Amino acid sequence: MLTLHTKLEQAVAVDDTLVLDYDRREKCRLRVRLASGAEAALFMVRGTVLRDGDLLTGPEQKVVRVVAALEPTYAIRCRDALTLVRCAYHLGNRHTPVAIGVDLLRIRVDKVLRDMVEGLGASVTEEDAPFEPEQGAYAGGGHHHGERSLLAPVPLRQKIHRPGDPA
Repeated sequence: MLTLHTKLEQAVAVDDTLVLDYDRREKCRLRVRLASGAEAALFMVRGTVLRDGDLLTGPEQKVVRVVAALEPTYAIRCRDALTLVRCAYHLGNRHTPVAIGVDLLRIRVDKVLRDMVEGLGASVTEEDAPFEPEQGAYAGGGHHHGERSLLAPVPLRQKIHRPGDPA
């Protein structure tokens, strides 16, 4: 069985592909079947989220490309940018994973969230699509556009001000 435990930035050739939905791309330990039918063991650092296009390798030196599987999602579109931003705010306020596109938001199928964004003025269509939600601001390990750094600085120490603390 092939072992995959290391992400690569680039590769000269790709030996196989691994199609996974978002839930399985969040797992750090997983037994998988590659597109070729071969079995592989996936061992990633805890907290790693595999993204569409990521390249993986292991001791056997085979290179495997990750492909985001099609899964049921809602595509949220709005008549104007303000309505789209309001929908994004309210989805984020519910800690809902959201994929952000130029003119749409994409979430997993959830009737309650659908009703909420429709109430805000959005139109929602159910689509089978790859689900690539935005990473949190402090998430490490890269972004779906290829950057390999934090999206926001992580404070080394944060001072918490309480009423009555000396200035």
